[in-house]
Amino acid sequence: MNISVIIPVYNAEKYVAQAVESALQFEEVYEVILIEDKSPDNALIICEELTQKYDRVKLFQHPDKGNHGASTSRNLGIEKSTGDFIAFLDADDYYLPNRFDAEKELFKDPKVEGVYGAMGVHFYSEKAKEQYYKVFRSSLTTVYKKYHPKDVFPGQLYLLGSFGMFSIVALTIRKDSLINKMHPFFRPNLKLHEDSEFLFRLSYYLDLYPGSIDKPVAQRGVHEENRITKVGINKKKPVLSRYIFWKHVNEWASKEKNMPENIKIHIKRMERSFEIAHTPNPKKWAMILKYLILDYPSIRSGLYNINFRNTII
Repeated sequence: MNISVIIPVYNAEKYVAQAVESALQFEEVYEVILIEDKSPDNALIICEELTQKYDRVKLFQHPDKGNHGASTSRNLGIEKSTGDFIAFLDADDYYLPNRFDAEKELFKDPKVEGVYGAMGVHFYSEKAKEQYYKVFRSSLTTVYKKYHPKDVFPGQLYLLGSFGMFSIVALTIRKDSLINKMHPFFRPNLKLHEDSEFLFRLSYYLDLYPGSIDKPVAQRGVHEENRITKVGINKKKPVLSRYIFWKHVNEWASKEKNMPENIKIHIKRMERSFEIAHTPNPKKWAMILKYLILDYPSIRSGLYNINFRNTII
């Protein structure tokens, strides 16, 4: 195996060296690609030092050397990668020694297009743990049991919280399968949950197999400056971000010719459910009335998701 590990770097001068070195511990890692995204701290200097220290580390910036976000940075990393397999790592996360154990066996089978595993949590400070323990706790981010690849996409869609979820940091993809079957890769206009939206579509197009789902293969680094943690404790923004997420998914699904109509309807109802939750009163009741007339199951599905599955994404 020769794996390209792609790391977008923004505001991570304290952590990026650890992330890079956690990837370099594996002989299967052919290259570590750093995409420096006009970080406001000294991350660029650290990245340059890492390229001088390690031959396998490559550094890129966007053509205009500007800030374009994680999605565009990961897309650039995919474009620059030369390995047969692609793995992702955030600059404040890190791999564990068992990161590619399952992959080395599973990818011997050519029909395996991707392998996902479990991700743990590491709090960088007591303050971070105190602030964000309720968001992440100490549990694994994982799919709860082994599913056939054809069940991964509908499992995420219909089973929701009981299915579990996997992180992009615990995912390895066969590059040819990604290039040939899925476009676009990450959506640049989606600033939150862009990785979840990517994984959702990926599981529709590619056959993804479970690797280590009961033990973590990577650690999510939680600190005071995490972008997602700041949103995670805000009760208003998560509803809006989930609505935007499902809006993008619905736009994609509506254009997918081979997708069964019942799945398209369910996705549309998911979008409507969070649209209703996000809409302020009294407009909310006008919207509920509209969907009561046009599509009553949207209300039934919407209220169910809003009240009982408010943290699925």
